[in-house]
Amino acid sequence: MQAVVIHEGDSVAVALENLKKGSVIATSAGEITLLDDITRGHKFALRELKAGENVIKYGFPIGHASCLIKQGQHVHSQNVKTNLSGLKDYEYHKQASVTLPKVERTFEGFVRADGKVGIRNELWIIPTVFCVNHVAKELAEYARSRLHEFPHVEDALALTHPFGCSQMGEDQRTTQRVLSALSRHQNAGSVLILGLGCENNNLGVFKEFLDLGDPRLHFLNSQDEQDEFESGCRIIDEMLSQAELCRRSTVPLSKLRIGLKCGGSDGLSGITANPLIGRVSDKVVGSGGTSVMTEVPEMFGAEQLLMNRALNEEIFSKTVDLINNFKNYFKSHGETVSENPSPGNKAGGITTLEDKSLGCVQKGGSAEVCGVLNYGEEIKVSGLNLLQAPGNDGVSCTALAAAGVDLILFSTGRGTPFATAVPTV
Repeated sequence: MQAVVIHEGDSVAVALENLKKGSVIATSAGEITLLDDITRGHKFALRELKAGENVIKYGFPIGHASCLIKQGQHVHSQNVKTNLSGLKDYEYHKQASVTLPKVERTFEGFVRADGKVGIRNELWIIPTVFCVNHVAKELAEYARSRLHEFPHVEDALALTHPFGCSQMGEDQRTTQRVLSALSRHQNAGSVLILGLGCENNNLGVFKEFLDLGDPRLHFLNSQDEQDEFESGCRIIDEMLSQAELCRRSTVPLSKLRIGLKCGGSDGLSGITANPLIGRVSDKVVGSGGTSVMTEVPEMFGAEQLLMNRALNEEIFSKTVDLINNFKNYFKSHGETVSENPSPGNKAGGITTLEDKSLGCVQKGGSAEVCGVLNYGEEIKVSGLNLLQAPGNDGVSCTALAAAGVDLILFSTGRGTPFATAVPTV
């Protein structure tokens, strides 16, 4: 097979390999003679498309023809424009729920006191402020140097960041929500909250956001110490001994929480890796587990599909707010809502944001949308959740970790070495 027609109603096919001008390509819509060279992942027209006519892929419009497009011609940025504009009025057309596959599977996890189950047993060092980032890294290195003495402790992470001071109001509260959520993460067997002392987000203030009864929590205020590294090493020794007591046990798949993410996408992502992630998500959700999908701007153009899968009117309304609030954010800064695809996306065959979004949401499978989370908010219900965060990998994956996913399934077409606080596969 040299090309694929994703949906029977599509007006374009996607090349699965580099195709030469003049080649006759067999497709489910018949034989097509190519009028241009077509790079792998890019599209060609299955029939003539008049100027202004919608271009259909995945069974939905990905934009409109900006000029006459002949059968066999390359379909991309030079002859397709987005249909996206500003805010929309949405209606709830509830889609019939799909029976998801249930699998009787288990995994070996770390059951924490609050009932959550981690897939790692690590030491986490969380700075309250960027000023102590270097100390946090040095303490993590010290902990790693001793891991050979503690076979049940798997790693030590310093979750450094550029925040914690020169912030106020909701900006500071967002930082505090995210950091406190990370302090409760089930992949951590022991957690050090590392402060400076004079920062806005000092320990006295930040403790109001923490679960102080959690025995995993330890504290160090650098300005209270003659040598903060030496004092920190003593605490790390205690933390290693504490985390070493944790053991894996067999738990059902219903305890697993996965994050869904894509980055460096190309024209094949939406027909290969993303649908595969969607099938994994459906199996996890169908077995009582949880998956969380984010990258809200990469839902623009495909949002109605998710809204129609909302569990009820309340979830539908929250999804509408999720989408429109992000659109308003762009508009308030004088930006258009459609300028998301990166140069790499376009080089890989993604033409418009609708094209990208319809491929992106494949990661959500076919499950009902059961929850909608704000940035820094933790998972409340099992099932498929949508999470407020941008497409930026660092920001969105931090939000996924703070929400409480055990790991992130991360698809890429162009390639990326990205990693974050939780295992990124």
